[in-house]
Amino acid sequence: MEKVKLYDTTLRDGMQGQGMSLSAAEKVRVAHALDRMGVELIEAGFPASNPKEAELFELLAVEQFEQAEVCAFGMTRRRGVEADQDEALRMLADSFTPVVTVVGKTWSLHLEKVTKVSPEENLAMIEDSIAFLTGNGKRVIYDAEHFFDAWREDQDYSMECLKAAVAGGAVNLSLCDTNGSSLPNQIASAVAEVAAELGGVELGIHAHNDAECGVANSLAAVREGVRLVQGTINGYGERCGNANLVSILPALELKMGYEVVGPERLSELSATSHYIAELLNVPVDPDQPYVGRNAFAHKGGMHVAGIASDARTFEHLEPEQVGNSRMILPSELSGKATVLARAKEIGLDLDDEAARKAITELKKREHEGYHYEAAEASFDLLLRRCAGEYEPLFKLEGFRVLTEMREDGSVVTEATLRIWVDGERHLCVAEGNGPVNALDQALRSAITSQYPHLADIELTGYRVRILDSDHGTGAGTRVLLDSSDREGSWGSIGVSENIIEASWEALVDSLEYAFPRETGKVAP
Repeated sequence: MEKVKLYDTTLRDGMQGQGMSLSAAEKVRVAHALDRMGVELIEAGFPASNPKEAELFELLAVEQFEQAEVCAFGMTRRRGVEADQDEALRMLADSFTPVVTVVGKTWSLHLEKVTKVSPEENLAMIEDSIAFLTGNGKRVIYDAEHFFDAWREDQDYSMECLKAAVAGGAVNLSLCDTNGSSLPNQIASAVAEVAAELGGVELGIHAHNDAECGVANSLAAVREGVRLVQGTINGYGERCGNANLVSILPALELKMGYEVVGPERLSELSATSHYIAELLNVPVDPDQPYVGRNAFAHKGGMHVAGIASDARTFEHLEPEQVGNSRMILPSELSGKATVLARAKEIGLDLDDEAARKAITELKKREHEGYHYEAAEASFDLLLRRCAGEYEPLFKLEGFRVLTEMREDGSVVTEATLRIWVDGERHLCVAEGNGPVNALDQALRSAITSQYPHLADIELTGYRVRILDSDHGTGAGTRVLLDSSDREGSWGSIGVSENIIEASWEALVDSLEYAFPRETGKVAP
């Protein structure tokens, strides 16, 4: 197996995406997460370009990594300045990092419009800068900026830029699709020609995703000889983002047969993706390949039946290989396989009659507006009812909710609840910051004396959706509740034309689902 190295630039290029920001301490945590996953090169950014970067390099200088190396990043010398007199290059030379990445211009458009130097001066800037850094003991990766745009315009000069980097002592030439404009065939053709002419030098690829080809372009480059792939976790980056290492890594290792991080580290992929997203306070796209919540979710009845027979029928790899897990989603598209698969997961024995009853009830309720994909608690309760294993937590006699707005502008909500618990009638009154909260308080005051563990259940989310907006305020309403305890979290659902009734249904399902989790009684 040939080796391909991963070069992560989340801490620099990734932070150029809109809304992306991490403290220096958080960046150190990201670096350790990347190291644990097997990334070999971690680009930290420009040393001392701003106070945060200065702090980051101070912190990283004393950190111990299992196998990753930290890279500093900078540009070629300024025009008209000797390399050893260029302040930015001296900072790179003085940095603790053994590897330095230097970016230089390749495209004549940038020479004319940005740096305003001649082609000859640009070549000198590339070679001088790299030679200065290698002379100071650094291993230098050269990022050929806008290489593929330049290649399509002037192949000869593009090659001269690479040769200048080689003459300066660069250990790797990373070809950059900086604008993300290229397609896989264009990347492959250019890399093949460069590899043929500069066969003794390691090549890298740095792709962006503006044409949604960042991953495909990176893989195409590897097929033609590239052995270092740059990218970011979850594809973070400016404009449409960088090539997504989360998709590139399993493709290289599981589909193309390259040695990258190994099976054990690869199984950390989902956890790493979600961990870094959490630090950034940006949710992982549920549909993201490999690591998204829906990456191995199955809804259609035929798909679920196929998975039950052999997962290869509708999955391109085992979810556990990338640290993810399979989900079976109940819906109006579900068949018997979906119902039986979920029943097996929760330890419920459904016979054929109960399974058919559950399917009929599921399709009926989905038509009425229920949406069980996000409400596994309510779906489990539905299955138990159909199986005849339902023991209600209480019997409702009735409730009333009053909301009063007072002269001073304050709003007070009061719920009065009448229920029977274990043959005993309870009349409870409670106030809350709204009708749902007031009902929740009243219900718990009645049942927690018998079942004290239910006091630990927290409502963590409340979402309302109008099902038929044409009916205005008389439209049907769907309420989804998220709940959690010390062990896990779950969703429940209620549907009604009355938002309080829908909320009550979801609330009761949430508590009834939690009821057997601690008591060991027959679940409702």
